[in-house]
Amino acid sequence: MGKIDNIDEVSYKKIIAMVDEELGIVELIEEHPCPNGSQWIIYQYQRTSPLIVSAWREGNKHHFILKIDRCRLKLIPSLSAAGIERVYIENNNVHIVYAGLAGAGVGVELRKNAENVVDAILHEKGGGSKLGKGVVITPRMEKVIIGIDDTDTKEEGATWVLANEIGKLVEKEGIGYYIDHTIIQLYPGNPDKTQNCVSIALTFAVYPEYKYKIKDIIRKYLKEKSLSDKTAMAVYYGITPSKSMKLFTYKAKKGMVSVEEARAVAMRNNIDIVKIFEKDGGIIGAVAALGLAEHHDSAAKLPDDFEYGKSTNTL
Repeated sequence: MGKIDNIDEVSYKKIIAMVDEELGIVELIEEHPCPNGSQWIIYQYQRTSPLIVSAWREGNKHHFILKIDRCRLKLIPSLSAAGIERVYIENNNVHIVYAGLAGAGVGVELRKNAENVVDAILHEKGGGSKLGKGVVITPRMEKVIIGIDDTDTKEEGATWVLANEIGKLVEKEGIGYYIDHTIIQLYPGNPDKTQNCVSIALTFAVYPEYKYKIKDIIRKYLKEKSLSDKTAMAVYYGITPSKSMKLFTYKAKKGMVSVEEARAVAMRNNIDIVKIFEKDGGIIGAVAALGLAEHHDSAAKLPDDFEYGKSTNTL
């Protein structure tokens, strides 16, 4: 590593770790200092570390689904240069142990000043031809995905705009981070649609004490700001939406589905359905939004362009 005059300019911006202990996994999101992140890191980490179930990049944000476990890394220059060798939970914090060769080994130092990092401890200083190794510690967080539908009317409003506004308001409450917004295209032939027939999924990383309180916070904002009397929300607590949730979203893209079907999927997956007012209009769209919350390309596609399992983002 050459001389760095201002470490903040090359430091990671934010690091979030969301835990699902029942499944034994952590979703790690790292906001990289470079404008479009580093596909090299995604490739090398996934190639090197058996703890990584999947990894992808969205702009400068790196996502890793990690097993809570440890492994031995076989580091080889260029071929397997860096990775994650241990993930564990201690004192309500998530500990991520990184190791890498040469430039890949200096990452712990660059993560230390990131937002939401409790501490970063360097075990071996990397750079040049040396091995670098250390642990980054973040607060344990939980993942909550909120499906929202039917906040507008044929005369005014836009659900995606209101949902984004609410996401930002929730983050200002200090309960965690608003991390994603996905527009889900549903069946265009729906006679009850407002116009484009889409619903919205908002994804949050929240501190454990707010895991179930976020539902009431968003319900309050929707009640204050919605223009429709058919507004509904659906709340999923978990890192990875299930296959049955994805199949329901696919079905809602292809044709009409019933409120009873939406409620059955919700019951099967411990999804909370919340009617903001008295009518049932938004329930189907709210539940359907959840299945493809993390598959933006697939979520946006019209039925004729969408084939389950063969979309741009593998389901």
